Amino acid sequence: MNKILIANRGEIAVRIIRACKEMNIKTVAVYSEVDKDAMHTKLADEAICIGPASSAKSYLNYKNIIEAAYVTGADSIHPGFGFLSENSQFAKICEESNIKFIGPSYQVIELMGNKSNAKELMKSAGIPTIPGSKGSIKGLKDAINVAKKIGYPVMLKAAAGGGGKGIRIVNSEQELENNYNLVKQEAKLSFNDDEIYIEKFIQNPRHVEIQILADEYGNVIQLGERDCTIQRKNQKIIEETPSPAIDEKLRTKMGEAAVKAAKVAGYKSCGTIEFLVDSNKNFYFMEMNTRIQVEHPITEERTGIDIVKSQIKIAAGEKLKMKQKDIEFRGHCIECRINAENPNKNFMPCPGKITGLNLPGGRGIRVDTAIYEGYTIPPTYDSMIAKIIVHGTNRNEAISKMKRALEETVIEGVNTNIDFLFKIIKNTNFIRGEFDTSFIEKEIL
Repeated sequence: MNKILIANRGEIAVRIIRACKEMNIKTVAVYSEVDKDAMHTKLADEAICIGPASSAKSYLNYKNIIEAAYVTGADSIHPGFGFLSENSQFAKICEESNIKFIGPSYQVIELMGNKSNAKELMKSAGIPTIPGSKGSIKGLKDAINVAKKIGYPVMLKAAAGGGGKGIRIVNSEQELENNYNLVKQEAKLSFNDDEIYIEKFIQNPRHVEIQILADEYGNVIQLGERDCTIQRKNQKIIEETPSPAIDEKLRTKMGEAAVKAAKVAGYKSCGTIEFLVDSNKNFYFMEMNTRIQVEHPITEERTGIDIVKSQIKIAAGEKLKMKQKDIEFRGHCIECRINAENPNKNFMPCPGKITGLNLPGGRGIRVDTAIYEGYTIPPTYDSMIAKIIVHGTNRNEAISKMKRALEETVIEGVNTNIDFLFKIIKNTNFIRGEFDTSFIEKEIL
């Protein structure tokens, strides 16, 4: 690979550009009109405008992105996360245009992108799955029959879903009837696909995912788990590794299941297998994310492995140099997502100009961001503006470092969720590691 176009923006675009620079690979940043002064445009070797502020006309515009690659001579495209990262049609267009898509094949993205089909594949491979419908629901009558069979509460979920969208929990047949068409409509609006499926609702679980790397020669390794249980409305807020709820026996089982899942899917790239873990320590396959994850830095800091560089090397046809026995896990890492939002006003996004900025530093602290003093956060995109990642010798030290890091962080001119994050980090049950996906609603709000 000689030149990579990054089909994304914000901190992930900056993260990828930095990895490319260290690998001596030329980079092309794409930007919308509102992102003209964004940091990723300043760090890349070249920058090219791909449309107006609207995502649909810029960062989701296949035609303009492919044209930008042709114009700049980019031979590869890295999609980052969000936007086109899990869009099989875009990956296919890249392949047909003789441009390397840095990620799995479009066939695998399509296979794993349909959550109900992915679940059936895992079930056939003997990987534990949540009880539910076999594939997508064929109508309301079918939904009622499945729900009766597995028992309420159940979840209605968009088959092409992700990011917490297209999900409803229903506790009775009446609620199912009331929500069935609403979920189908939301699925259609969010993913242009109104297929939905049903799963048994696992009450108060942990959300634990396993990071994998898989090359084109059948080699698959796993880089340990990340606990992503601290969520608000299915959106992750704080992630950590290792999980305080997982013992070595369960950790080994889940790691083996993740490797098996990648192999059965014919996966080649970096990816994440997401599981739910119930109160009895049973784990269930939930979905596979066929891209780099927002929370990948905590795994990098704990293992010393650069996941973005590994992803690029795999796409270039290199064989994994690491075996499972070579992976060393050191200490404990926590990530907090900093959002430009107002928690006191129902987490309303808060775009605007950053008039003052101080980011934390010191041993064991990393900040991934694309903001700078004088930068104006646009109202058009996701409100996440930074990630603070800490690495300690153990969980208590990591928590203490995160407290210090949040105390040092100053972002003036816009509202942020820093105080809200600090409230979580100081919570007694968080410190004890005793929490589930309902923690925010029960303990913080």
